[in-house]
Amino acid sequence: MKTPLKLTALLAALCAFATAGLAAGDIKLPAPQKTGGMPLMEALAKRSTARSFDPARDLTPQQISNLLWAANGINRDDGKRTAPTASNKQELELYVLLKTGAYLYDAKANTLVLVAEGDKREIGGTQAFVKNAPITVLIAADFARMNGGDTPGNRQTASTDAGFVSQNIYLYCASEGLANGVRGSVDRAKIAAALSFKPTQWVALGHSAGHAPGQ
Repeated sequence: MKTPLKLTALLAALCAFATAGLAAGDIKLPAPQKTGGMPLMEALAKRSTARSFDPARDLTPQQISNLLWAANGINRDDGKRTAPTASNKQELELYVLLKTGAYLYDAKANTLVLVAEGDKREIGGTQAFVKNAPITVLIAADFARMNGGDTPGNRQTASTDAGFVSQNIYLYCASEGLANGVRGSVDRAKIAAALSFKPTQWVALGHSAGHAPGQ
């Protein structure tokens, strides 16, 4: 039995409205998969940096959830993370740039909290390739969580801690067969304006991931 044209149009409109609503709000991620994957030594052997991505292929919600949990998710009942921070200050936050908007990763709720609507991927780095990566993670420090605030020493500490997060992303992507790469070349003023940063926030690194062209 064929669906009447008016009903078909109505269903299409409702579907589009629901999709738009999802894209414009927070995104609840599926629970991260904490078992399986590639053996560690094999992942280390395959770890590499990529600078080109297939713009037509997105990551699945499950892959995004797994990537962010691997990067800096909660792995113990006391709230400690997969990546260490000095004195457990947990000064790092992950801002996630997707086609649908910019989000803050809430590790406890396993949710992407909308920060800015629209495709902001181009602010994820100064190189042209960043707009092709389906996801860029900005690893940002909030110096308000560190004794002394924004000092040269705290910037060095935050940069070191960001390196742990970045390496976790590398290892997850190697295990998953994804292309990825980190960079320190980001327009920090542009990011701060686009994402309404507080004066105490500072981006240490940008890290993009996706599928390699022709993969």
